Amino acid sequence: MWSEVAAAFENSHPGVTVELTIDKKIEDVISPSMKAGDYPDVVHLATGREAALTETLTKEKALLPLTDVLDMTVPGEDVKVKDKIVPGFLDTLATNPYGDGVTYYAPMFYSPCGLFYNAGLLKEKGWDVPTTWEEMWALGDKAKEEGIALFTYPTTGYFDAFTYAVLSSAGGSDFFNSCMTYEDGIWESDNATKVFELIGKLAEYTEGTTVANANNDNFTKNQQLILDNKAIFCPNGTWLPGEMADAPRADGFEWGFMAIPAVNEGGAGCSFCWFEQIWIPAAAQNQDMAKEFIAYMYSDEAAQIFAKSTAIQPITGVSDYLEGDNKMFYSIYDNGASAVMGGFAATAPVEGVSMADTLFGTVNSIVSGDKTVADWQASVEEASDKLRAAME
Repeated sequence: MWSEVAAAFENSHPGVTVELTIDKKIEDVISPSMKAGDYPDVVHLATGREAALTETLTKEKALLPLTDVLDMTVPGEDVKVKDKIVPGFLDTLATNPYGDGVTYYAPMFYSPCGLFYNAGLLKEKGWDVPTTWEEMWALGDKAKEEGIALFTYPTTGYFDAFTYAVLSSAGGSDFFNSCMTYEDGIWESDNATKVFELIGKLAEYTEGTTVANANNDNFTKNQQLILDNKAIFCPNGTWLPGEMADAPRADGFEWGFMAIPAVNEGGAGCSFCWFEQIWIPAAAQNQDMAKEFIAYMYSDEAAQIFAKSTAIQPITGVSDYLEGDNKMFYSIYDNGASAVMGGFAATAPVEGVSMADTLFGTVNSIVSGDKTVADWQASVEEASDKLRAAME
């Protein structure tokens, strides 16, 4: 894949040679030479890896700003890079790590999350796909009359992408980033309250066996509820159909996929996505051509090469290159949904405090009725206070 992209770039840039270094542990390969002052011109390396090389260079302020790359015209096309990238990808801590509006990581290869359902069931029943939460609750009431639950989830871990999406939908990107950086009082705000109460109401529509099976051993039983028409929606990522490929299913089953409905009236639906990053070391020797290479990543030519290996670029219209279920999954942003990405800011370890356990893990207790939404909200604010003091 990368060899083909490099060759295509060379063909369109006579006299330029791309020297590729590809390794699953690329950090181990390039770090020694970097310490000796010999830096690569472009690095495709995501955050969140064990070696944390991207994070280390970020903390050392050793990355080149990419703002001017966004204003460049995509090589071979007549559109600017920033206008080619799906809205939302450049307005996040996952591309602007210092929270100052300056892009240092360019987004690469994304995978959207959303709600999966049996489109065949909705067609059979004559039920419309809900686009608002009011429509969602109305559908839940109709389905309940026929013994079908509105919602299930594999494990509470899947509430990360779900919660991130509804937080962004409720208050926008600035609010979302405030939540991710533990701003004082943010989890007690009106926008946060909307989110807690929404999930609390969704708990009332959740299939009854979900909590018992929401663990690493039995989570596929919850996913099976969708295939058996015992529940309508399940939050997940694009890997779900492959994971359940050999599972039995109801007659007429057909995968459906949608964004999380807008929290506010008139707002856009949201879909959280995972993605990788590409960046330029500040000490790179060939910075101008490095910027040209990154701009080329968003060309139709490069995107089509990547797509053949199911590496999907976050550009508008990318679904045109795809087929089957992938075409449906990756058209989610073409259909008006906003992209949400990013996560909680890193902190030093705080004994006994885990935002993942407090914010997401508590959902089982909300569904079972063992904990109230108000107590849950208060515990998240308390955890946020402790983590804010430990931010790195």
